[in-house]
Parts: sequence; C-alpha cells; structure tokens
Amino acid sequence: MFFKHQRKQQMTNQKSNKISTTHLARKAIIYLRQSSISQVRNNVESQRLQYALVDRARLLGFTQVDIIDKDLGASAAIGSRQRPGFQELLTHVAVGDVGIILSRELSRLSRTDKDWCHLMEICQLFDTLIGDDDSVYDPGKLDDQLILGIKGTMSVAELSVLKMRLQQGKEAKARRGELFTTLAPGYVREGSSIVKDPNRRVQEAIMLVFNQFQKLGSIRQVYNWFIQNKIELPANKAMGGKFQLVWKSPAQTFIPSILHNPVYAGAYVYGRRPMKKVLEQGKIRKSQKAIQAPEEAKVFIKEHHEAYIDWETYLRYQKMIDDNGTNFQPDPAVLSVRKGHGLLSGLLRCARCGHKLHVRYWGKQGTTPRYLCHGDYNEGGKYCIGFSGVTAEKRIEAEVLKIISPKGVTASLQAIKAVDNCQDDRQQALERQLEQTEYEAGRAFSQYDQVDPNNRLVADTLEQRLNEKLEKVEQVRSELYAAQMNTSSLSQTKKESIQELGRYFSDTWHKPECSIILKKKILRLLIKEIIVDANDAQQTLNLIVHWQGGSHTALSVPRPLPANKAHKTSEKDLEIIEKMALRYDDTEIAKVLSKLGRKTGKGNRWTKFNVGTARRKLGIKASTKIINDEILNMVQAKKYCGVSDSTLLKLIEKNILPANQIVTFAPFEIKQSDLDSEPVSTIIKRLKKTGKLLLGGSKLTNQKELFL
Repeated sequence: MFFKHQRKQQMTNQKSNKISTTHLARKAIIYLRQSSISQVRNNVESQRLQYALVDRARLLGFTQVDIIDKDLGASAAIGSRQRPGFQELLTHVAVGDVGIILSRELSRLSRTDKDWCHLMEICQLFDTLIGDDDSVYDPGKLDDQLILGIKGTMSVAELSVLKMRLQQGKEAKARRGELFTTLAPGYVREGSSIVKDPNRRVQEAIMLVFNQFQKLGSIRQVYNWFIQNKIELPANKAMGGKFQLVWKSPAQTFIPSILHNPVYAGAYVYGRRPMKKVLEQGKIRKSQKAIQAPEEAKVFIKEHHEAYIDWETYLRYQKMIDDNGTNFQPDPAVLSVRKGHGLLSGLLRCARCGHKLHVRYWGKQGTTPRYLCHGDYNEGGKYCIGFSGVTAEKRIEAEVLKIISPKGVTASLQAIKAVDNCQDDRQQALERQLEQTEYEAGRAFSQYDQVDPNNRLVADTLEQRLNEKLEKVEQVRSELYAAQMNTSSLSQTKKESIQELGRYFSDTWHKPECSIILKKKILRLLIKEIIVDANDAQQTLNLIVHWQGGSHTALSVPRPLPANKAHKTSEKDLEIIEKMALRYDDTEIAKVLSKLGRKTGKGNRWTKFNVGTARRKLGIKASTKIINDEILNMVQAKKYCGVSDSTLLKLIEKNILPANQIVTFAPFEIKQSDLDSEPVSTIIKRLKKTGKLLLGGSKLTNQKELFL
C-alpha cells in the first residue's frame, strides 16, 4: 500500500508540473506495438501491460483516452513496412487533438532516428506531451528534449546491437552447418545434424520425384504425372507450433522446391537470398536480392549430409530446368518443347551476330515456320537472317534419320523397358501408400478398441476416425488394383510392334501419329545447336550441326525464295495474258493457259479470277469485245464464208489461208481480206458449187457439176 500511495503521489506531482488544463482538455492516446506476430501470440503479458496504460492516463486526469493498436506485429526498424498506427498517431497530433502520448517504453514509438525526430518535431509544434510507464516529458522544454533524445538514440542503438548479436550467432551456427529453420521433407534431425528420414516410403517418394524428372525432363510434366496417377508426396505442415509430416497431392510449387533445393544433393547452404535496403519514393525499404547459386551463398558446405542425388546430377538438373526457359526471356536459349510446328525452334543460332533465331508462323493455317534473327533491329539496325524453315527442316530431318535409323531396334527395346519401369514406379508408390494407410487404420482401431463403449463422447469420435481410415484404405487398395489391371506388362504382340517401329524408324517418323512434340524431343536429345548463315550470292543456307556428343556436320541447302518471288507468275504466262487480253475475255484466256498446262505462281490451275488478278496487276484493261471487221476469229470467219470450221482448218494447214495464233490452243485470227483473196475465194466457191474441196485448184475429170 505504501508503494502504491508513493507512485500515485509521484504521478500527482508530475501532473501539477507538466500537465496543464490545456493538455487535459484534449485526449490521451495509448500507442501499442509489438515487433512480430510471434510476440503478439506468445508475449500476452506485454500486451496487458501496454493496455493498462489506460488507467495511468485516467490517473493523470485525462477523461478521453483512445487506444491505437494497429501496429501490433509491426516492426519499427529501418526498412520495415509502413506502420498505419504510427501514421494515425501523427495525424491526430498534427490536428491538435492530442494532449499526451503514452507508451510503455519509448522504444515502442520508434526504432529509427527519422521517425523519432519527426515525432518530436510535431509534438513540440502542437504542445503534445510524451509519457511512458514512469515519467511524463515535455518536448518543448530543453531538459526533456535532452532526455528524449538520449532515450531515442539508445533505442536505435539497442536494436542495432541486438540484431548484430543475433545475426552473428546465426552465422556462426550456420558456418558449422547446424542452423536449420525448417527441414526439407525427407530429412529429420539427429542431434546437431540431419539424416535421411528412416521412413522408407518418404525416401522412395523423394527419389520418385528425381526419377520422373530424369525421364520427363520438365517440372510441369512431373507435376502432371503425380496428379494423374494420384500419387501423394510428403510435406511439412505447421501444426500447434510444430512441423509434422503429412501426405498429400503435390502443389504446383512443391515439385520445383524439391528439384531446386541443394539439400537433396548433400549440400548445406545458408544465405542464398541476402537482404538489401533500397530507397523507394523517399523511403527506405528492405527487399531480398535474387536467389544466388549455392556456391555464391554466405555458407556453402558440400557433402554435409547423406544425399538423395550426387552434386553433378543436381547441377545437370538445374541446367535442364534453365534450358526449359520461358517465352519472356530476352535471349531465349533452348526452350522446353512446345506444340509449335517450328521443328528447329530454339536450336538455330546466327553465324553473323551469335543471337538465337526466333520462330514465327505464317500461311493460311498459321503453321508454316519462318526463322528470323533480330540482329540489331531493336537498336535501329536491320535483321541479320530470315528464311522459311521448310527446306532446312527437311534437310535436318534427313540427317537425323540417317544417323538414328540403324539404332531403331535398340531404341525400341529401351522404350519397352521404360514403359515397364514407369508402371513399376506407380505401383510401388501405391503399395507404400497402402502400407501406410493400413498402419494408420490399425492404430485407429487399437485406440477405438481400448475405449469404454459406454463413453460415447469419446467412442463416437474414435469410431468416426476409424471409419475414415478404413475408407482411405479401400480407396488406395482400389487404385492399386486398377493400376495393376490397366498397366500390366506389355504383351509379346505389343513388344513386337514396338520393335517393328524401330526397324522402320524413318516411316514411323513421317506418319501423322508421330507428334511434333516427340520429334522436337528427339532432336534436342541429339543436337546441341545449329549455326546458320546465308549465302546471298549463291542463294543457299550454310548449316553447321553441333551434335551433343561433340561432333559437327556441315550442310548446305537451297535458300527458299521469298513469297513474292517463289509464288511469282512466270513471265511467259504474263506475256500470253497481255497479248490475248486485247481481244479475248478472262475465261477464254484461262482455257488456253489450262490447255497449255500452265500453273499459277502457287501451282494452281488458271481460272477466270486468277487471270483477272494478274491482268489488273499488269495494268491491262479487259477486252471491250468490239468486233474488228478486218480480223476475224474462227466462228466469225466460218459465218462470213459460209463453210465449216474444218474446211478453214484444212486451208490453214495447207498454208493456203494465212492465220495467226498467239500460242498453241489460242483462237485463230484471220484477216477478212485473206478470205476474199485468191486462191481462197475460188476454192470456197468451187466447194459450194461442186461439194468437193479441191485444195490444188484443178478441175476433176468425169465429175458432174453439182450446181447447174
């Protein structure tokens, strides 16, 4: 009672000295802060002491007391996120509504010089007091300014010292390879070190991830395989403040977290993502740097513990993942196989500038690949190389088939073995899962069997838990049975079919059933990259194939012409169209061109539409169909002479009647004056009179005249 009375007397004395009626007319603000969520959850007593400052404010004489506790779990150190509670406090002070700010320790208000000085400046300007659990300070008085300045400096220095000591301790422990925050699935603690999880199912599940990645070569494909086959993987889940191992279907981020983690290669790594402080919009922010290679981390200890894969395999897997790449890389290397029809996409490199060639798709279906090197086009220059990929792809295909066709039988036998192994992996995983669920069901039954049947509150819960475990057992057992039935070993007939495909690998390659994705995978297994250059003088593409084994092959293929040249109408066809368009319509011209066996630039038959398009490009007007009496065609000449066209053709064949023909199969053009001239007119008259066509001009003996 004595100490309580003494403390109350001290508060009264302070009130009379520094707290005026002007201060009491305003409100008191209680500011609460704890540095982390963990402190909020665990340090409950600290919260109670901070909330108890409400009583202290009322003892000081303030009737209106507000609490700001928005910053519970927010750090006040340099680079921390913005504190909404502290900003609200500054706003209230700047409005002039606050008489005093109370915080259990002044370090709760700020841990940086900038925030502390800002608060002091505003409090001086608006005559606001600052108090803690022991004293009340007036920032407007020199003595209190000195005390507050010292306390603020000590608060900042205290945080720096504590952080430095903690960080030094962590790094010292990390250098010994003993610092672990959370263990990766597949490992457990054993003293100050880690060892493989003794659970065989856990070990086999982790190895299954690496084995599937070795087979499929893509994180996405590995994830799809586990989802499609309903294979569960182990994961560490926080439960009651501790991490426990649970089995569940993998999330999309789980597979890459295993493949990227060097701990599975037996390496201990600490500090791969160091923190840095940056200035953003006038404020200091903390951010993590990009993840570094294990060898560049603060601590890297190779062969630290038992590994699932060796270090060389780990590096090879990282290279495979990097090579898969994304479409957003500025300079894409060998990307993962996609569904585009560009067979050589990602393999071609420009011999002139060293950049990778990009693929674009053209044509009516949008599937014709065209490869292009940007060169320095983006910097205002020009493209290096651009060409259609059809010819080059066919040449590379032929070279690949020439090399691997003799190995087709061996490859088919390996395919049979791979199918069997894939089936074994899935069945083994399901068998381990069944074994685990049966153990859990047996354990649940033991718990249920030991409970008093009359204690229904407990018995009902245990019975429900047992039923769930038994249902899980039946579900896994059904999946295992289905897997055994559906994925039985290949029959002898199927094995022989696969071997037959190997013997005739070239035919298999060109079948529609052989997908472009499969072809790309085969090419990337064999070819590292292809250096390409264009010989403009000879119109050829020079290719140098760099095989994965280190060999090189030089090839040369004709360079495909641009579309405006490759599909250009021949000069001879254009000449025919130009000459005939003066007297004949497009339909007649198309008939003549088709009879001559001529084709358009794209290899199609000539039609009225095609002729009209070509004629308009030449700037030739269509025929006006105005009859020129001096020039007659066969129909007009026949009508003019009154004889058949066969008669006229015979006269033309005997070179008696002059006739002009632009090209073979084109209509004959006959001058009217030639029909009226000799000997044509006499032959026609005699024919009409006698009914006989006498091409020689002599009269037959013993022949009666037909016309009298």
